[in-house]
Amino acid sequence: MNSSALILFSGGQDSTTCLAWALSRFARVETVGFDYGQRHGVELICRAPVIARIKAAFPQWAAKLGGDRVIELEFLKAISDTALTDAVAIEINANSLPNTFVPGRNILFLTVAAAIAYRRGIGALVMGVCETDYSGYPDCRDDFVKAMQVTLNLGMAQRFNLETPLMWIDKAATWRLAQSLGGAELLDIIRDETHTCYLGDRSRRHDWGFGCGTCPACELRKNGYWKFIATP
Repeated sequence: MNSSALILFSGGQDSTTCLAWALSRFARVETVGFDYGQRHGVELICRAPVIARIKAAFPQWAAKLGGDRVIELEFLKAISDTALTDAVAIEINANSLPNTFVPGRNILFLTVAAAIAYRRGIGALVMGVCETDYSGYPDCRDDFVKAMQVTLNLGMAQRFNLETPLMWIDKAATWRLAQSLGGAELLDIIRDETHTCYLGDRSRRHDWGFGCGTCPACELRKNGYWKFIATP
């Protein structure tokens, strides 16, 4: 089981970098995405082109790539009141968390991914969460991931490893990691094909990729890119 991995693959920069990271380490890699009625649902459309370009650019990885699936979790939108599931302004809530936080999202994502991995005989779950350079979401913290690993292993009597290769690096280092894994070709794929913008804006192409350029996700990606460019 340790030779296989399931990537929680949204179609964004972070999960694409995690996909490349896994392809450089595991013999078999599968991907899963989630449709929860997100405002930036265009990210789901981006997933297939990202995978196609990775296969074309990296034949040594193409042979490792297995099945891809998208799981519908539309009920999350029905029970959420967030800026990621409704067309409302992005702001900080009274609890000091941004209203882009979707309560329970990563708990559900990891639970569903583990159920798939259980049936597929996959030993590692790879997720692009980070608490170094992020929006303050409680379900992106290392403590949360460790607790989920214990819970999933107890609940399914398995030995899943939850891998978070971006946990302790900032966005500039995420760009640098992608470069070290796949060079200029992978950087081009990330800029051309991935989607991170919370508003789902793919009408504007910047040096760092598509997006509105002003939402928190775009700000992180943009600032990280320019820091990466400025630091050899």
